[in-house]
Amino acid sequence: MPSAPPVVCLITPGHVASTPRLVKAANALAADGYRVHVVAGRHYPPAEALDAEIFAAAAWSHTLVDYRGGGGALRRKVWRRLARGLVARPGFGTLGLAARAQHAEAFRLARAAAAVPAQLYLGHCLAGLPAAARAARARGVPFGFDAEDFHDEETVAASRNPVDRAAGRILQGRLLPRCRLLTTAAPLIGQRYEAIYGARALTLLNVFPLAEAPAAPVEPGPVTADRPAVAYWFSQTVGEGRGLEQTVEVLGRMRVPVELHVRGFVAPGYAARLGARAAAAGLRRPVRFLPPGHPAEMARLAAPADLGLSVEESTPLNRDLCLTNKIFVYLLAGIPQLLSATTAQAALAPELGAAALLARLEDAPAAAGRLDALFSDPRRVQAARQAAWTLAQERFNWDLEQKTLLQAVRPLLPPP
Repeated sequence: MPSAPPVVCLITPGHVASTPRLVKAANALAADGYRVHVVAGRHYPPAEALDAEIFAAAAWSHTLVDYRGGGGALRRKVWRRLARGLVARPGFGTLGLAARAQHAEAFRLARAAAAVPAQLYLGHCLAGLPAAARAARARGVPFGFDAEDFHDEETVAASRNPVDRAAGRILQGRLLPRCRLLTTAAPLIGQRYEAIYGARALTLLNVFPLAEAPAAPVEPGPVTADRPAVAYWFSQTVGEGRGLEQTVEVLGRMRVPVELHVRGFVAPGYAARLGARAAAAGLRRPVRFLPPGHPAEMARLAAPADLGLSVEESTPLNRDLCLTNKIFVYLLAGIPQLLSATTAQAALAPELGAAALLARLEDAPAAAGRLDALFSDPRRVQAARQAAWTLAQERFNWDLEQKTLLQAVRPLLPPP
């Protein structure tokens, strides 16, 4: 009688709806014949409906670790506070303290993962790294980690906090070299991890399945005074520090009529602040805030727009090194995009050709002039949309990129 296929367990401290890389990996591994189980967090009620849609369509099983109260919640918070008070002190830099200091539920994630009889554990997001390592040690099997971000300087607050820096350095310094598989979302992030931790990483771009593209390229029609160009931006959460403040300064200087659409969960008070800044910058139409969408619908939701906005800032360092999912969603949607001139996006821009405009957001007049030149030439707009569509169909899609993941996993497991 043939043996059952190997089990791969993927772990994230967040909701699956906010971890599309994990969902894509789980789907690819399941389609390749492996049994897949996902351990994920549960803590933000607005994301639960999106999670439920993903689970309903999934060919894999899951366990949810609910952080909201329950038995031992106070004890775990006390343990985390104690760990954060000690982890940066000489002689207290243990993996256990670092894991607790980084995430209050790190040990619960590890226990939930260890309960899965897997032959490989793959962590996502920083708290998923110690969880995968502990579960793998309990089962005597290998583990890996997906570094979507450069966690040493993922946020300004974390990079300036000695506790967060110490916890992150301990976890990564001791565990990344032990990973049998380390993947990153951008070449520059992988280079930085190798330079600091000596851990060589495989790049898996934040691209998406062709099945999530529109059925055909969308033609929104000419830009007129009555039909302004739609500049579109999306994220799981909408708030400061993501380039939107600089973007409205650029859009406000455009001669071509333009309207900004923003999709996601909006931080309290941010809609009013961004709206006021946009009006002061000269945007004649109010910013439109759109509700969050299902992760698998992002390309189709973006397709009617005239311009996608990939407007990362250069600080913290992670934003300068990363290649976000926005870039590849806009390609899949078949729309041109504005790339801010971060180091990573400047390196990518030549590959995107006519599908992208690279600009320094700090020079708002020059960036606005480039956008005006684009939208004043309908043939150029059409060529840009066609270039984006072709790049996604022929190069930047998960149907192709997943082969890199599967080829890396196969040597670590028996055949499915």
